[in-house]
Amino acid sequence: MNLKQLAEYLELSQTTVSRALNGYPEVREETRRRVLEAAQRHGYKPNSNARKLATGKAGSIGYVLPVGRNVDLDPHFVEFLSGMGEHALSREVDLSLTPAPFERETEAYSRIAASRSVDGVYLSSMRNDEQRIALVRDLGIPFLAHGRALEPSKGYSFLDIDNEGAFHDATRLLLQLGHTRLAFVNGDTDYTFAVHRLNGVVRAMTAAGLPVERLAHHSAAMNEENGYRLAMELFRDADPATRPTGVLSASMFTTLGIVRAFNQLGICMPDDVSIITHDDVFPFLKPESFTVQLTTTRSSIRVAGARICERLVDIINGVEKGPVEEVWPVDLIVRASTGPAPAAGKPGRRGGAAEAAE
Repeated sequence: MNLKQLAEYLELSQTTVSRALNGYPEVREETRRRVLEAAQRHGYKPNSNARKLATGKAGSIGYVLPVGRNVDLDPHFVEFLSGMGEHALSREVDLSLTPAPFERETEAYSRIAASRSVDGVYLSSMRNDEQRIALVRDLGIPFLAHGRALEPSKGYSFLDIDNEGAFHDATRLLLQLGHTRLAFVNGDTDYTFAVHRLNGVVRAMTAAGLPVERLAHHSAAMNEENGYRLAMELFRDADPATRPTGVLSASMFTTLGIVRAFNQLGICMPDDVSIITHDDVFPFLKPESFTVQLTTTRSSIRVAGARICERLVDIINGVEKGPVEEVWPVDLIVRASTGPAPAAGKPGRRGGAAEAAE
């Protein structure tokens, strides 16, 4: 069936059928459902060129993909893209990636606007000096941000998790367990998520009357290599009486390196050191799969990818209007890697984390 045949079958105009298929808000929900069911039943697939001519839309959402010698393929992005792709398939929307090095990012967005190759873009990895929001606005490209810029934090649509709240709660758990010597292996603080997480740690320490100067804070890209290197710096030559007893980690991938360092140094969790990591619910890397199951702050980045796609399509079609700010709470899941702080000069003891969390 082509569009004309589908419209004749449904006894509707081609315009109404096209608008129903593309999610226009003025189409009644009953009509939209009827059109979608008939299209699926009869195997109708819209011709992308015809759809673009009929609706003025490309049927695609875009992302400017950072590339270059210093850019790693981030497993978080792969998981996010999987969730986005699953929802895009259900909405019959294509995903378009435009690779560009950082210094040519403006050129990439300008090319997207000029070619009208996508109907909207999403912005991720929000930076402290974020410039892309103003850029895509000036270019007239509909957009949705995954994350929040530091300034301004309002006036545009975004989806974010409560990074500050997550690491505040994680830090508070360690403090309740008696840990006063803390280390935080953070992500790159050129990005706002890492700044928000550090703010959460500082807020919890301040509320407990613990000097912030006592926090051993390290900022680096979130990967296994940096986790291993930083853990070695913190623990290899440190006096057990003064080294950290509580560690916060920004990513499961960083934690892989930290745990490898602990194993080499003979440091046991949670007897010697308690650790809490951020877990994005990766199907291939689970906190329960470690020898000592990891306490985590948990939020699914795959689900976030699906939600970003859903909202961006709604923004493009006029269903979502005005700046909508969506912040997801983050769960704290207590497992075996957290326990009471060891007494000075004595080995630690297991247990007690669940009670402290309550």
